[in-house]
Amino acid sequence: MPSEMPKTYDPHETEQRLYEWWEARGYFTPKIDPSRKPFTIVIPPPNVTGELHHGHAMFVGFEDLLIRWHRMRGEPTLWLPGTDHAGIATQNVVEKALAKQGISRKELGREEFVKRVWEWKAEYGGMITRQIRRLGASVDWTRERFTMDEQLSLAVREAFVRMYNKGLIYRGPRLVNWCPRDESAISDLEVEHEEVQGNLWYIKYPIQDSPGEFITVATTRPETMLGDTAVAVHPEDERYQHLIGKTARLPELDRPIPIIADDTVDRAFGTGAVKVTPAHDPNDYDMGIKHNLPFINVMNTDATINENGGPYAGLDRYAARKQLVADLERDGLLAKIEPHTLSVGTCQRCHTVIEPLISTQWFVKTGPLAEPSIEVVRSGKIKIVPQRFEKIYYQWMENIRDWCISRQLWWGHRIPVWYAPDGSMFCAVDEAGAYEQARAKLGPDVKLEQDPDVLDTWFSSGLWPFSTLGWPQDTEDLRYFYPTSVLETGYDILFFWVARMVMLGIEIMGEIPFDTIYLHGIMRHTDGTKMSKSDFRPGDNPLDVIADYSADAFRFFIITSASPGNDVRINLDKIADARNFANKIWNAARFAISNLGDHPEQYANWHKPDPNALSLADRWILSRAHGLLNDVNALFREYRFNEAAQNLYHFLWDEYCDWYIEASKVTLNGGDEAAKHNTRAVLVHVLEHALRLLHPMMPFVTEEIWQHLPHHGEALIVAQWPEGGRTTAPAAEADFERIMDTVRAVRNARSEFNVEPGKRIAAIVAVGEHAATFETERAVFASLARLDAAQLKIVETVEVKPENAYSAVLASGIQLYLPLAGMIDFEKEKKRITAELDKARSDAERTTAKLESDFAQKAPEAVVARERDRLSATLERINKLQEQLDGLK
Repeated sequence: MPSEMPKTYDPHETEQRLYEWWEARGYFTPKIDPSRKPFTIVIPPPNVTGELHHGHAMFVGFEDLLIRWHRMRGEPTLWLPGTDHAGIATQNVVEKALAKQGISRKELGREEFVKRVWEWKAEYGGMITRQIRRLGASVDWTRERFTMDEQLSLAVREAFVRMYNKGLIYRGPRLVNWCPRDESAISDLEVEHEEVQGNLWYIKYPIQDSPGEFITVATTRPETMLGDTAVAVHPEDERYQHLIGKTARLPELDRPIPIIADDTVDRAFGTGAVKVTPAHDPNDYDMGIKHNLPFINVMNTDATINENGGPYAGLDRYAARKQLVADLERDGLLAKIEPHTLSVGTCQRCHTVIEPLISTQWFVKTGPLAEPSIEVVRSGKIKIVPQRFEKIYYQWMENIRDWCISRQLWWGHRIPVWYAPDGSMFCAVDEAGAYEQARAKLGPDVKLEQDPDVLDTWFSSGLWPFSTLGWPQDTEDLRYFYPTSVLETGYDILFFWVARMVMLGIEIMGEIPFDTIYLHGIMRHTDGTKMSKSDFRPGDNPLDVIADYSADAFRFFIITSASPGNDVRINLDKIADARNFANKIWNAARFAISNLGDHPEQYANWHKPDPNALSLADRWILSRAHGLLNDVNALFREYRFNEAAQNLYHFLWDEYCDWYIEASKVTLNGGDEAAKHNTRAVLVHVLEHALRLLHPMMPFVTEEIWQHLPHHGEALIVAQWPEGGRTTAPAAEADFERIMDTVRAVRNARSEFNVEPGKRIAAIVAVGEHAATFETERAVFASLARLDAAQLKIVETVEVKPENAYSAVLASGIQLYLPLAGMIDFEKEKKRITAELDKARSDAERTTAKLESDFAQKAPEAVVARERDRLSATLERINKLQEQLDGLK
C-alpha cells in the first residue's frame, strides 16, 4: 500500500496505467463456473466507418457500470467487445475516400475494392479499440469479435440456410426502397423522411373516344407517370361516376390506361383522381395487385429513365421531370402547379432521395418471427427499460413487413446461394455444399455462379448475441453465457437491431437472447442536433474530452445526466464539475489517510464500535452511509443510475466532505485517544464503502484512492460489492440535522452581516428538549459555526429576547440569537446599510416614474413586465434593509 498520496490527482498518468494493470491481471476475463449464473453483455458493435463520437461513450458508460457492478457482486461477468462491418455505411465512406484520390469502386473491381475496405477496417477498427480502452471499458479483449470474422461469417451462412430451408427466406420481385447512389435496395428502417417544399402538378389525361374530355390528376412526381397503368377514383365520388370503366390516354406516351374505382382513394386530395404507378409507389403497388394491373418499371438503377420512358429514356429522373412538364405545358395538358409540402424519403447513409421500384430481392418472412417476439415482451420474459418503449415495440412488430435483406453492394456477407446456367438455385453454407447439390441434380460438369449480392448488415448483427459465442458450434462459451443478460443500447436502434436480435434469437436458438433491454437516449450537440459519424465535428471525439478533463469525469457526466430513454446535450461545464468532484474525493482521502497515525493498516479491518462509544457525527455519517447503500442498490436494480450517481455525489461532497470531515477535526485534534481511533475507523470505513459504490461510474480515481487506503484484497475492481439491507439510525440523523440546521442559520447571519471568516462570535441557542445533545456536541457546534465556545450559551428556553441581537427561529423551533456587538461595528454597519437603502429608494423612485409614464403603454409587454419585476425586487430589498437598520438601533 503506498504510504503517501500525491497532493493532486493526475488522471492522465493514472488512467492508462490502471487500465493496463487491470487487463494484465485478467480481471476483464471471466472464469466459467457452472455453479454460478453468469452476467453477460454483448457490446453494441460500433461500425468501422470511422472514429467514435460522444454518443458511443454513452453505451460504454452504462454498460461498464453494469459490468463492474455485477463483477463486484462475485458473478462470472462477461462483456464481449467487437465491431460491425456496416456494409452500406462502410462502402460509402471508403468510396468517398477513393473519390478524393480520383478512383472509383467500379474502376478497381470487386476484389481490389474489398481489399481496400479491409485496409480501412484495420485502421479504424484499431482506432475504435483505442477509444474504448481510454473510456475505461472493462471488456474481455480475449473474446473480441468482428462481424466478418471467419467464424461469424459461418454463423451468417448457417442461419441463412436454415431459414431458407424452413421457407422463412425467399427471393422474388417486390417493390423496394432503392438508393440510386448506392444502386442498392435498402430496408424501410434505412429510409429517413424529411419535410420539403415541393409542387403539386395537375395533369390532364385525355379520355379515349371523347374529344375534349379529360380527367385531371395531381402528382408530386410527374416523371413517374411514364409508368402509369391506371387512373383511380373513389367508387362513391359523384364527379367521376360516368368515367369509371372508361379508358384514358397517358399524356406524351399515348398509352391506353383504364379508369378504375378503389375505395382507398382520398377524394379530398388534389382532384380526387389519382394516377396509379404500381412499379413506383407503395400504395399503388397494393392497388396494382388488387386490380391485376401491369407493373411498368421506368427507372434504371441509377435513377435515369429506361427504355419504357419513350423519348425520355436516358435522362436523369429530375431532368426527365423538367422536360416532361415542359412538354405537358406545350401540349396544353398541364392544368396548374401548386406549392405543396411533402415528405421525401432519403437514404439514411448517403441522404440520396430514394426511389420505390420493382426489384428482385431476398426477403425474410417476418410474420412468423414477430409473433413470438411480441409474446416474450408481453409476458415479461423480456423487460424493456424504460417501459414506455414497449408500446412502440408492439406497434412496430404488429405492423411489420417482410424484411428485404439483400443489398447490391460488394462489402459484406455474400448471399450463400449459387446459380446454374439453367437458373437452378442451390443454397448452402459454402461453395462445396452448393456443388454437391448441383452435381447430384445436374451432373458433374455443372458450373455455378454465386449470387453477387450481400446481406443487410442488420442480418449479421441480429445474430450477434450467439454468433460471438461460437454458434453454430456447440461451444463452452455458448452453453454458459447464452442467453445473455442485458442488452444496453440507444433507443434509436430498437427496431434496426434489438427487435431483430429478439426475432432471430428465438427462431435460431429457441430462446430469448437477453432478459432485459435498457435503452439510453441520444447524445446531442449543444445546439440539439444528433451526434453522428456523418456530422462529426471538432470536439466530438471522446479522447479530446478525456484529455481535457478525464475519462471518469466524462463517464460521470453521462451517467448523472442521462435518465433512461432521454436525450442528453454535451455540457463541458458539467464535465468540469465531475472532474472537480473527483478532486474533492481525492482531497478527502488525503485528509483521512494523513490522520491515521503510525499504524494505518489497523483500519483495514472494520469492527463497528459500540454506538455509545461513537460521537454523534460518527453515528450520523454511518447511518447516512447505510441509507446510501440501501438507496444505491435499490436504484441500480431499477436501472435508475442517474439518481444513484446524484445520491453518491451529494453524499460524498455535501455530507462526508463538507460536514463529517469538518466535524471529525474536533475529535482528531482532541485528546481522547479512543474517540480518535473510532473516528479514524469511521473515516476510512465510510469512504472505502462509498468508493465501492462509485467505482462502476468512476473506476480510475476510485481504484487509485482505494489502493492508498487501508484495505484487504488486491484491487477495488474485484472487491466485494456492499449490498443493501443496512440498518440506519434515524434518531442520530435527526439530532445531527438539528445541529447542521443551526450551523446553517449562523453561517447565513455571518454572511448577511459580512462577518470576517476567521472571527469567532458569541451565540445563544434555545433548543428545548435537545439541550443535552447540543451540550455534548458543544465543541463540534462551535467549530462548525465558528462560534466562541466561551461565549456560547445553550439553553432550553429564552424568556426575554436579548437586545441588539440578530434572531432567527428555525423550522425545528430552535431559537438563535447572535449579539451584534460581537459581530459588527455598529456605526460602520449603519452607514453601509443607510447608503444601500438610499440607493435602493432612488432606484425604486426612477422605476416607479417610468412605469407611470407612457412607457407602460408603448413598450412591449415583456419589457414592461421586466420593469415591474425589477421594482418588486427593489421594494423587497428596501424592506429587508430597513429591518436590518432597525435592528441596529
